[in-house]
Amino acid sequence: MGRYILKRLGLSLITLVIVSFTVFAAAEVLPGDVARTVLGPYASQQQVDQLNHKLGTDQPLVKRYLTWAGDFVKGDWGTSPILNVPVRPLVLDRLKNSLILAGFALLLIVPISVLLGVLAALNYGGAADRIITITGLSFVALPEFVVGTFVIVVFAVQLGWFPTSSSVPDANPVDIFKQLLLPSIPLMFVLFGYISRMARVGTVESLRSNYTRTAVLKGLPRRQVVGRHVLRNSLLPTITVVSVQVGYLVGGLVVVETLFSYPGIGQLILNAAVSHDLPVLEPAVLMIAIIYLVANFVADVLVAVLNPRVRLAT
Repeated sequence: MGRYILKRLGLSLITLVIVSFTVFAAAEVLPGDVARTVLGPYASQQQVDQLNHKLGTDQPLVKRYLTWAGDFVKGDWGTSPILNVPVRPLVLDRLKNSLILAGFALLLIVPISVLLGVLAALNYGGAADRIITITGLSFVALPEFVVGTFVIVVFAVQLGWFPTSSSVPDANPVDIFKQLLLPSIPLMFVLFGYISRMARVGTVESLRSNYTRTAVLKGLPRRQVVGRHVLRNSLLPTITVVSVQVGYLVGGLVVVETLFSYPGIGQLILNAAVSHDLPVLEPAVLMIAIIYLVANFVADVLVAVLNPRVRLAT
């Protein structure tokens, strides 16, 4: 198990280096000029060139990347030339806000999705299976901005039960529910379709496996067969899907955060891209990539713990 973890950790670090260079290079080739954005359209070209030299944006790409990567590792993320604030606390604060929203959505939808996915598999081909499957596929097909607009109009504007915009909640459970429920609904619609379907597929495969048939032939009660033999193996693909969705929730919240005016990292990345604020854009995108890698690493370890064949195959 230790060798498996070290191998996965090494691959994650190599992937992080490749992703960091890709993020940096992609951000650097975006159209626009940081110095021109800061100084405005009436600044002379000489003033623009001087500021670009001061910011280091006129240096070769590889040299800029090595300098940026070294400063990132040391925790020196620089200052935003557009917002004139330190980048590190800004990005980490927005990342924390997005993690709060993503965690709230996952906490609500993962147990429901897994439960209904397993229920659909146990009633394979029946009415419950068809209803749950069709509902999940329908939810995935609905765009987030459509669902978000609908819940705002109905529950915030017409009924007045929730605010039209969301902010970071206090520790009060009522405030958490009030601020985060509406922006979580579009996310939960998408997550339900993926997670419930994977739970259903994994459970169906486990029910048809030889070890399940053996357990049934031994005369074990159905509840014990499902609890001890089926779920342990059927949830393996579900764990992988949930880990991938963690990265999506953190990095793919641009539409939801913009629609609900929620101060998360998705909205920050959008604003930084529009204003060509590279000192904010690059570390913000890289932090999302780190979240993806950490989530996948944790999922790989959990799968290896639940299924010894995975770690023995390495």
